[in-house]
Amino acid sequence: MSENIILVTGGAGYIGSHTIVALTKLSGFKIISVDNYSNSSPETYKRIKEITGITIEHIEADLSNKNEVEEVFKKFKGITGIIHFAAFKSVPESVAKPLMYYHNNINSLLHLLEIGEKNGVQNFIFSSSCSVYGNIKELPVNEETSIGKVESPYAFTKVVGEKILEDALLGSSTMKGIVLRYFNPVGAHETGKLGELPNQRPNNLVPVITQTGIGKIPKMEIFGNDYPTRDGTCIRDYIHVCDIAEAHVKALNLLINNEQQQVFDLFNLGSGKGVTVLEAINAFEKISNQKLNFEIIDRRAGDVESIYADNTKAAKILGWKPKRSLDEMMESAWKWELYLKNISQ
Repeated sequence: MSENIILVTGGAGYIGSHTIVALTKLSGFKIISVDNYSNSSPETYKRIKEITGITIEHIEADLSNKNEVEEVFKKFKGITGIIHFAAFKSVPESVAKPLMYYHNNINSLLHLLEIGEKNGVQNFIFSSSCSVYGNIKELPVNEETSIGKVESPYAFTKVVGEKILEDALLGSSTMKGIVLRYFNPVGAHETGKLGELPNQRPNNLVPVITQTGIGKIPKMEIFGNDYPTRDGTCIRDYIHVCDIAEAHVKALNLLINNEQQQVFDLFNLGSGKGVTVLEAINAFEKISNQKLNFEIIDRRAGDVESIYADNTKAAKILGWKPKRSLDEMMESAWKWELYLKNISQ
């Protein structure tokens, strides 16, 4: 079997790095990572090596710059597949800086598709998000649920990105692809040596919880307790990052083995359970024996009130089901936070 060379964009980021670890368990794959480190660090590759024993080839590039994408394909010949994680992803930042989000997230995808196809890429996996469903009323959401009015420019870049990919694949004679719509990835690698490490202050709930638990954030803010939910706080579907990583491996295998019936398909990746912000805090307090300092403030622009997945399709076609519980998510996230504290002392 010839070697599959897979380009992982955003490979030093949270989901990208965990997916690289999952991919290293497969034989017949060579992994190349590309990242501009705008919200990550090359240190991540050392942690990947510590866990897997494998040195990942990597290159620094800004994918929104077409020349830099050309350089990646000149340096690494024979790339057969792309897993495209690289994107700006903060909902509040996208509300404040929409043009920056459109420029980065859309251009990166266009350049990868255009230059990738020219260079013989056959398989393309695109990171999308449950934010494409907007403030949806029918729950749980499945892949047939119509896309609602999205709540942020970030979400709109995912809606547009999915459509660009679908059109590009339908117009291509050589490429197939899959969109994976993540719900809320949380947690860390079971070793506690790899996890979410944004350069900026985190916007995602679980790193805010763990950083409050360790004292990096003195008091966490909960954005609104007047939503029509069981305790007034937003409901999300939390899914372990290692479960998400394993879904990418299954999606890639489906494409490589030519088991996908059509050139384009999409799947929800969620646990299928909705958890409120206060329930997530309670789960963390239980496993960590910490009492969190938090205050309730006004709602935040761009937040939807409630969303959780129907993941039946991924189970049926990808053979994927999430394995890890909310307690395991919190436990691994806390282990990672404690590891970061130890190495910084």
